[in-house]
Order: sequence, then C-alpha cells, then structure tokens
Amino acid sequence: MDGFLKDETMIKKMKCLSTLLLVSAVGLMAPTTVLASNQTGIVKKVLVRTDGLHWFYLEGARSERPACSAQHEYWMIKDENSVYGKSQFSMLLTAYASKSKVTINGNGTCSRWGDGEDINTIILE
Repeated sequence: MDGFLKDETMIKKMKCLSTLLLVSAVGLMAPTTVLASNQTGIVKKVLVRTDGLHWFYLEGARSERPACSAQHEYWMIKDENSVYGKSQFSMLLTAYASKSKVTINGNGTCSRWGDGEDINTIILE
C-alpha cells in the first residue's frame, strides 16, 4: 500500500509541475507592454556629437519612462540620417530658436543610445 501512495503522490507532483510549466510558458509568450513616455515643454538644450548622435532636453514634466531611460532626462533622434530624423532635428531647432512648445511622444525603446528614449513623434505647438 505504501508503494501505491508514493506513486500517487509522485503523479500529483508531476501534474502540478506540468501545470506550472505550462502556465509559465504561456506567460512568456504573452505580449509585453512597452512603456513609452511623453513630454510637453520648451527645448532647453540640443546636442550633436561628431559621430552623428543627436539628443536634446525639454523643460516640463515627463510621464513615466521606459526602464532603459529611467536614469536620464534626454530624448534621442533614432536615425539622424533618415528623412524623418532630419525632419525631427529641423523641428527641434525651430522650436529651440523660437522658444515654442513641443510635445514629444516616445517610442518606448532606447535603440539609438542605450539610456535615451527614441522619439516617436514631435508636435510643434
């Protein structure tokens, strides 16, 4: 009888483990939400490096940021050589020179620079 109880207990443990593994696998396959931030304000600083990296700072409160940019306040132009990247830079310079307010919507990624969120859209107000 003891052998039967041990086998039954082992079967229950195996079923429990199988269920746990299945639930974990489904959880890993579930889509993840990417947190993208946004900010409205005046452009306070624009920076460009010799390697082409373009980034800037805004005055004003920023919404919660993705983990990759949680330590820094700056925004990144993802691809400064693309048509959209050149348009974004032009809009930022216009806003900076005219002290106009802009709204930046982030992309939720830090692909251009590891700790600066990529811009998704710029709205010149």
